[in-house]
Amino acid sequence: MVNQKAQDAIQKSLDSVTSDQTSGIPGLVFVAIDKSGSEIAAVPSGLKGAAAGRPPMDLDTVFWIASCTKLLATMACMQAVEQGLLKLDDHEQVYKLCPELEAVKVLREDGTLEEKRGAITLRGLLTHTSGFAYEFFNPKLRDYGRPVGFDVFHADVKDILRMPLVHHPGENWEYGIGIDWAGIVLERATGTGLNDWIQKNIMEPLGLKNINMFPTAEMKKNLAYMHQRWPGSQQSEERDHIYREPLLAETDHEKKHVFHSGGAGAFAKPTEYVQVLAALLNDGKSPKTGAQILKKETVDAMFENQIPNFPNFARQGIPAAKPEQTNPAPELYPQEGNPPQGWGLSFMITQEPGPTGRGRNTAWWAGIANLFWWCDREKGVAGMIASQVMPFGDLGVMGQWGACEAAVYQALEA
Repeated sequence: MVNQKAQDAIQKSLDSVTSDQTSGIPGLVFVAIDKSGSEIAAVPSGLKGAAAGRPPMDLDTVFWIASCTKLLATMACMQAVEQGLLKLDDHEQVYKLCPELEAVKVLREDGTLEEKRGAITLRGLLTHTSGFAYEFFNPKLRDYGRPVGFDVFHADVKDILRMPLVHHPGENWEYGIGIDWAGIVLERATGTGLNDWIQKNIMEPLGLKNINMFPTAEMKKNLAYMHQRWPGSQQSEERDHIYREPLLAETDHEKKHVFHSGGAGAFAKPTEYVQVLAALLNDGKSPKTGAQILKKETVDAMFENQIPNFPNFARQGIPAAKPEQTNPAPELYPQEGNPPQGWGLSFMITQEPGPTGRGRNTAWWAGIANLFWWCDREKGVAGMIASQVMPFGDLGVMGQWGACEAAVYQALEA
């Protein structure tokens, strides 16, 4: 049942931003749930687009969720691990399925390539320690791709296949295309498209019809507009969609040519995405349908810190290699006292309680168009804030994420 105190506080907070013409945030949706999968608060605010006459944002609005897809792809891979189809630490299996990963080289600072030391495993791909990067966060990789350039939002596997490593496997943490590769490993091991696997083994058991790499006609009708805050400007304006190919693919033939991106390919209603988080709150079991989509020990493993040897990985900073796509960030999730922070299987873990009231070992991650989710198993709370504003790291959206998450915990404690 909706907590009216939380609902009212969040509505007021979101409206203060979306009604302010100078904020550059035309619309937001925030949803939080408890362990039973019931909504603590579900709040749309503002409009689906910045141009005149756009409809109001509502709870049926569909967002491109970008890197929030990574959780879904990882859950799919972990289901395959449970079934014995994939192994987390077997590089030979990975190389047999993807000989490209055996052959891939490491990009040096001077733009030349060298042979890699260390091996690429599925675990390395899921923890961003395999050595891959993103061109919009890594100037060295960006420059190497030119004059043509790399574009992971083109839904074309060729961009993924072309990218070298930027680190030797296991020697550093860097956010990148590892989970796109994990999806390819799954597809080749099972003969099933990643989106098809996710629909059959995650969405159908959870009873969710509006999370898909190929949005249905109904989903497209409810699509939020994409916005851009150009470097140097406070205002945002509508822009062409960044992730267009899946939206244009109508026939099976057209869809066949669209890469199933485990890193960024899905579209979703936030009200449904949080039901995936509800299954994680309940050790892999949906509180709504009763379906067990992952074993408890698998969920426990996903929430274990996989990189204790990199306690400050989140403080190494992110440069704005493509400033139209991301703002620079000195730190991923600042916390008082700078406690060590962890990375699970596909998400960051704040190991100490957070400033909003979240408990220990809370998982969270984000999507480049400024969407953020969190999943707090200790306190039995999860949620998501969704926008469609570029570049990443929008202080207005992030401020609302913190304020709304805090409002949820304050209301529950009251």
